[in-house]
Amino acid sequence: MLKRSLVASLVTVLTLGAATACSSGSGSSSGSGGTPTVKLMAGGLDKQIYLPYQLAQSLGFYKKYGVDVVLSTEQDGGTGAEEAMASGQVDMAGAWYNHTIEFQAKGKAVEDVVQLSGAPGEREMCATKSGVRSGADFKGKTLGVTDLGSGTDTLTQFLAAKNSLKNGDFHRIGVGAGSTAIAALQNGKTACVMTTQPTVAAIEKKGVGYSAVDLATTKGAQDAMGGAYPAAGVLARTDWVNAHKDTVQKVVDALVATMHWINTHSAADIADKLPQSFVQNQLVTKADYISALTKDKGQFLPDGIMPAGGPKTVLATEQLVGDVKSSVNLGTTFTNDFATAANKKEGFTPTTTPAGSAG
Repeated sequence: MLKRSLVASLVTVLTLGAATACSSGSGSSSGSGGTPTVKLMAGGLDKQIYLPYQLAQSLGFYKKYGVDVVLSTEQDGGTGAEEAMASGQVDMAGAWYNHTIEFQAKGKAVEDVVQLSGAPGEREMCATKSGVRSGADFKGKTLGVTDLGSGTDTLTQFLAAKNSLKNGDFHRIGVGAGSTAIAALQNGKTACVMTTQPTVAAIEKKGVGYSAVDLATTKGAQDAMGGAYPAAGVLARTDWVNAHKDTVQKVVDALVATMHWINTHSAADIADKLPQSFVQNQLVTKADYISALTKDKGQFLPDGIMPAGGPKTVLATEQLVGDVKSSVNLGTTFTNDFATAANKKEGFTPTTTPAGSAG
């Protein structure tokens, strides 16, 4: 999530359907003898980069592992999922790992208890005749970001800096997402825009542009940024985690099982398990949704393990743009303990090389 605006896409305006119904519940994290209830807010349940939270519900995995998870979704103009978690409005946030680093820099202890993706889910989409193939080609170009100061802006600057360019070597403008981002490419207002699925699929379908830099898959993030860039995960306050370890384990068990299910099933299988309003509506056909997910399914980690080098890559990005200036103990921003236990419980063999953890 870097910033909430980073994940803005065509699906932001879709009807939330079943997810909205889920958000009407009012659970609490305490449970004495019965099934514990956890409130989890995601940064957009209908976005492809955040699909595991709802998929786990649809597959019945939360129930299978003994926890009642009440899902809600972040609304435009409302409280961000990570802020709602930090303030105690919800127990957990389906949000990006980088927030744990930002919270620590502000003196708040928040940790990532299971990592779902190893990439931002973004692509640098460039106009057909732009000639851009990497950050090195940004020089002299106008580049579209969601908003100035947003996560897409941060990543754009990072890609340029990795190729020895300074901010004065190129120009950045806010173009939003979806139809406005597509129009920026069509009208020649920008050479490229950074965006997510299914906007990416729409750009390609219209023949307006191509994917120049892949930040949508774990391998793509490693190639472009020098390491995996862990994005979507489950964040919770460290004091809450310490007081509810059994409950946290149940949630992680369900999500690790979901990640293995994603890894062993097709995009079509996944789409069939999601609410209809997520995958087929006035702005995206189910075929387009499946095509987009097939292309970028590689962002999802198969085992919930924080990948080696990922935290350092995220910290470097935060430091580059000045969001984090104080020292950070990365070992306290995440734990692999719950995911490791979940994999062992099911007899899964993790394939992600784990980052070191403080415990």
